[in-house]
Amino acid sequence: MIYIAGSLNMDLRIEAPYMPVAGETVTGGNFMTNGGGKGANQACAAAKLGGRVKMCGVVGDDAFGKALISSLKSAGADVSHIRTAQGVSTGIAMIVITEGNNRIILDKGANALLSESDIDEFLSEAKPGDIFLTQLENPVETVGYGLRQAKAKGMYTVLNPAPANLEIVPYFTYVDLITPNESELALFGGKDELYKRGIRQIVTTLGSKGYEISQKQADGITEHTYPCIKVKAVDTTAAGDTLCGGVCVFLSEGKSLEEACAFGSKAASIACTRPGAQQSVPTREETENF
Repeated sequence: MIYIAGSLNMDLRIEAPYMPVAGETVTGGNFMTNGGGKGANQACAAAKLGGRVKMCGVVGDDAFGKALISSLKSAGADVSHIRTAQGVSTGIAMIVITEGNNRIILDKGANALLSESDIDEFLSEAKPGDIFLTQLENPVETVGYGLRQAKAKGMYTVLNPAPANLEIVPYFTYVDLITPNESELALFGGKDELYKRGIRQIVTTLGSKGYEISQKQADGITEHTYPCIKVKAVDTTAAGDTLCGGVCVFLSEGKSLEEACAFGSKAASIACTRPGAQQSVPTREETENF
């Protein structure tokens, strides 16, 4: 079973020829709303890619919150641990796409209310060997608590450290696998620093260049860089989340980290060819046949 604790946002997306400067108005197009949030994106990806998934998070008592829960349920995720908070809005992400690249402004909304009691209830039935995946769009203390509790239960813990926040560093000792991009890795001091903190497996995403798997084992450190499938990027919004979801699916099926990353990377490449976040995630069949 894959347990994912994280954020749920409604994405408000628009494309523009370039980013406007202060005081400038630019005409864009292809506006759309789409379920998002790194936690929900990863849960959606893991479910659509064939995993058994439970999602924990908080939404507001509004139309966006109801739509996000419905979307994840349709993807096949267990949504019974998504709490609806009164008197607060659901998280929002404003996404501007220019030349296939995204720039995002977040309002955490209800995501800021994820609590330790939510985590305790969520993990009450978790078993050793289950996977716990989380990110950093919720309160860092709650995320760290989740990693610690999951590790205490014998779960395999995965941290996608985005958006990067140095307050998570003290909790690295509870992380088995971390999946930063290049800038996040640099902020945390590089691979050697992560190893010193107790992390044994690092998958660094390299954008269009692919990804690197680095592992610290008893006989030393191994590092290999792998290319990704080349595609024409339309929208990279959920690519990293799709990779994380795919990796966890294959790991939950007993595959190696190398096999899991190859599968997740393929799914991420497909997601880049489609607009939006969750709606860009491919199914298991689409990924295997791509």
